[in-house]
Amino acid sequence: MTDSTPALSAPNPALLALQSLLRSNDIVMALSLVILVGMLLVPLPPLLVDLAVALSIAASVGIVLMTMFIHQPMEFSVFPTVLLLVTLFRLGINVSVSRLILLSGEAGQIIETFGNLIVGGNYVVGVVIFLILMIIQFVVINSGAGRVAEVAARFTLDAMPGKQLAIDADLNAGLIDETQARQRRKAIETEADFYGAMDGASKFVRGDAIAAIIIMLVNILGGFVIGVLQRGMDLSAALQTYVLLTIGAGLAVQVPSLLVSAAAGLIVTRSTSESSLGNEVSAQISNFNVLAVGALIVGLMTFVPGLPTLPFALVAAGLGTGAYFVNRAQTQNAAQLQAQSQISLRPAEPETPEQMLEMVAVDPIELEIGYSLIPVIDEDSQDNLLRRITAIRRQLMSELGLILPVVRIRDNLRLPPQAYRIKIRGQEAASGEMMLDHLLAIPGAEVEEPLSGIPTTEPAFGLPALWLAEHEQAQAEQKGYTVVTPLSVLATHLTEVTRQHAADLLSRQLVQEMLNQLRQKAPASVEGVVPDLLNLGEVQSVLRNLLRERVPIRDLVGILEVLAAHAPLTREPHILAEAVRQHMANTISGQYKDEANTLHVFTLAPQLELTLRSALVSSEGSPALQIDAALAQRILLKTGEQMESLAQLGYFPVLLCPRELRLAFRRLAEQSLPNLIVMAFSEVGQGTRVKAHGMVNPEA
Repeated sequence: MTDSTPALSAPNPALLALQSLLRSNDIVMALSLVILVGMLLVPLPPLLVDLAVALSIAASVGIVLMTMFIHQPMEFSVFPTVLLLVTLFRLGINVSVSRLILLSGEAGQIIETFGNLIVGGNYVVGVVIFLILMIIQFVVINSGAGRVAEVAARFTLDAMPGKQLAIDADLNAGLIDETQARQRRKAIETEADFYGAMDGASKFVRGDAIAAIIIMLVNILGGFVIGVLQRGMDLSAALQTYVLLTIGAGLAVQVPSLLVSAAAGLIVTRSTSESSLGNEVSAQISNFNVLAVGALIVGLMTFVPGLPTLPFALVAAGLGTGAYFVNRAQTQNAAQLQAQSQISLRPAEPETPEQMLEMVAVDPIELEIGYSLIPVIDEDSQDNLLRRITAIRRQLMSELGLILPVVRIRDNLRLPPQAYRIKIRGQEAASGEMMLDHLLAIPGAEVEEPLSGIPTTEPAFGLPALWLAEHEQAQAEQKGYTVVTPLSVLATHLTEVTRQHAADLLSRQLVQEMLNQLRQKAPASVEGVVPDLLNLGEVQSVLRNLLRERVPIRDLVGILEVLAAHAPLTREPHILAEAVRQHMANTISGQYKDEANTLHVFTLAPQLELTLRSALVSSEGSPALQIDAALAQRILLKTGEQMESLAQLGYFPVLLCPRELRLAFRRLAEQSLPNLIVMAFSEVGQGTRVKAHGMVNPEA
């Protein structure tokens, strides 16, 4: 028994290939361009010419509608390219129509209708209308659109630096993230490219108008010569036939050109809005007073003798109706706003687990300000906190090699109006108060005559200071005071807090990004170290130990090379950090030596060194000192005295000690003396002179 079901035929490979090509937009565009060029060379029958003319009209209407319904010009950023393509299409139609007119004395039904119906069969009227359209397009629309595009391109380019700064400010303030910042920068570049392209694209339309006039004259003269000399027509018949066809062709082609020119004018005069052009225009001209007064004036014109009553009466009635509906809509909107203002709105509180999970993430660094300090983040101000944060980020990168995370700035109504608070990982790290209408005056060492002001303390370093009125600045500077603005006070305090907590701000994610960046530039420095010898957390701990003592980590390549050499022996972060410090001796000593290449230090007494060596123990894999509390208290007291003596001389408080005691002594003093700089003898760079100013002797 045979199966009567027809077998399915295998798909045709050629058909599948053709379908695949047609699915590609790039292939379609390439084929379209080939067709446009072919129209200039290959004769087309009247039916295809009619189809091309109809397609041109439809495309121009679609372009006009697109420019009216978009909300901002960038939504139609390909308009300059589309303008070039439709211009080429019209030129192809012009050439095809001219070929038909001169060869056969016809140009399709659409063009014949334009020549007979629109201009009434009168070629003189047709010429006049055609020239009027050319004047409107060439002199009015195209010239104005080109000028607007030129000015818009110039202003857009001039505004680019300011827009870039605004993006950086929003990024520093935490209002946007890196992805949003890149998108906004890309939008700025696209806008500049768009208006620059529109400035050049307007020349296409102008050239198209000139070409249309030349083609019309050539067709009239050529048709007249062909009709009289080759076809034996009399003068009037040749003129009537060829001029009507030429004018019909010109109108059929130039009406779409006029629409596209109008679309170009619309799109370059549009500004960014949240609605379409119709809604935007309607909302802005819906003014009750204007409509009502206009209806009254037009209504009074109906009583002027000699003027027709009906047209003015209809216009007055239309304006009056519009004023009525506008007034009713405004009344309803006012009632809705009043009703909404009477409803007490509670801030949305997290209810679902998903919403509560969003509160788990804590910002690395936050700045809370009272409401009186809000002007410091004003983007319109030439010098504001957002720009200062950008400078702080550059400074920290240059000094420590640390990339400052996004600083989240919030206003806190619970704070006093002039107070601010700096948080690190959600915990308060520092706070202060500022008077925006005053200046902070810090007395210098040679101040003899004090000033009268509001006593305060400089928040970054705890120095005594005064708040002075702005007009007292010159007087204070003459008396030896250092006068700074409140914004500088806040920026300095924020900088110092980030320096102190640099280790806390170095997250694992940031370390991973640094390694990824380094892997692209110097892959050999990372490969074989992370994660083969050390994992990401151990590298982070080493870098944090360095930052905790303000050792820069910019030379990440050198740090990884040291880790690669010592990681096979130990993976203890403290020991590895000490090895890195030995490698960075020149960098460490270079931070604290003076202009004469001299490092001013104080040391430990020899007897104290012996005592501390005997008290060394291992605690959690790193050295520590096991001494009684009384001896530790005396050591810290004498160390503080030496620090104060060096500070009075204007030098950094640097303690120089043996390498094996450095880390243990640092751990002993870091809580009581956080500003103490403990260096090993081996960390003094080559060529650096050392001058000792005292000793720590707890028995003295």
